[in-house]
Amino acid sequence: MNRVSQKASTGPPPLSMMFPRLTSLFGIAAVVASLLAGTILAAPSKLGRATSGIPTTKGLRFSVDGDTKYLSGSNSYWIGFLSNTFDVDLVLDHVSSSGLKVLRIWGFNDVTTKPSDGTVYFQYLSSSGSQINTGANGLQRLDYVVEAAAQRGVYLIVNFVNNWGDYGGIPAYTSVFGGTAQEWYDNAAAQAQYRAYIKAVVTRYTNASSIFAWELANEPRCNGCSTDAIYNWATSTSQYIKSLDPHRMVTLGDEGMGLTPADGASSYPYTTAEGVDFVKNLGIATLDFGTFHMYPSSWGVDNSFGPGWIADHAAACKAAGKPCLLEEYGTTTDHCAIETPWQRAAVGAANDGLAADLFWQWGDLLSTGRSPDDGNTIYYGSSDATCLITDHVRAIDS
Repeated sequence: MNRVSQKASTGPPPLSMMFPRLTSLFGIAAVVASLLAGTILAAPSKLGRATSGIPTTKGLRFSVDGDTKYLSGSNSYWIGFLSNTFDVDLVLDHVSSSGLKVLRIWGFNDVTTKPSDGTVYFQYLSSSGSQINTGANGLQRLDYVVEAAAQRGVYLIVNFVNNWGDYGGIPAYTSVFGGTAQEWYDNAAAQAQYRAYIKAVVTRYTNASSIFAWELANEPRCNGCSTDAIYNWATSTSQYIKSLDPHRMVTLGDEGMGLTPADGASSYPYTTAEGVDFVKNLGIATLDFGTFHMYPSSWGVDNSFGPGWIADHAAACKAAGKPCLLEEYGTTTDHCAIETPWQRAAVGAANDGLAADLFWQWGDLLSTGRSPDDGNTIYYGSSDATCLITDHVRAIDS
């Protein structure tokens, strides 16, 4: 979902803010593959436990520590940008005690102008030499999240770039390396730097036990493009990630657009207008599972659209022999009344291709106040959390 843009920050993002950026300290020329090999990076972090017991797929389910039950979780794009470790611990304690197993986070935070001292960012993009920030206000913040999650048995989906301009994303790359958002997928200079960043993060956490999956992008789109653009990019990028970490799961991070509804009543989300073909992308061998999002009101459809959207994606994943993850869903009003039927539909599809769901987004009371609220936020300890977290986890366990 596209959310409000925000500058890098010394603490948790203000309430208006909804996405991340990347940064860097060590130079990387943003030119094609020849410079990738010479990229200067800090030594990989030896975080977490050994690589045994890595989450994987088993048929239409995920296998976590040998358990293949349906999983529930949430999104916290901002947790890697918190400068106070107390806040990170608090959030992960609450996530774990709530019975959630998976947390999706932004593993990127891109800037095109270096911010003031103390501001968290992960990558500085520049046509004269990009830099990956491995310092205390850079990837060391992500280090803490990865290790703290491992200590609590929480698994992380780590995303590498945003389709939207929040926290840099594709717009930051195009502002530095030229071209349009549609051209980003085969822009040699932009893709070289994107891969350099992927390499920095993946190799840093090779031994981290808390990594659930690597994710190519948040909601990749290529409006008006042939679906080959994203398909070809997703194929080559996922192959590259697998060459760095062959044991970890890799997924696309798309909204799930581009498939045929069972009832034949197609609407905008089912079309390939955004250059995404969900069924076609499921066929990519180096993508381990399918992802889809759900924001009916943002897409101009009724909330009753949800159960059918869920069932259609589960069916597509079942046909492809891969698990499906409903990795974002939310509404800005009447959370329990609207989202509970969605969750019931999701759990009801647990034997038909759907393996997990992650609501958007986790909310908590931090040392600086409430975490970001875009209206979709479900705050820990609230009545909404009771129906959408406590009751949902209980329904899964039963």
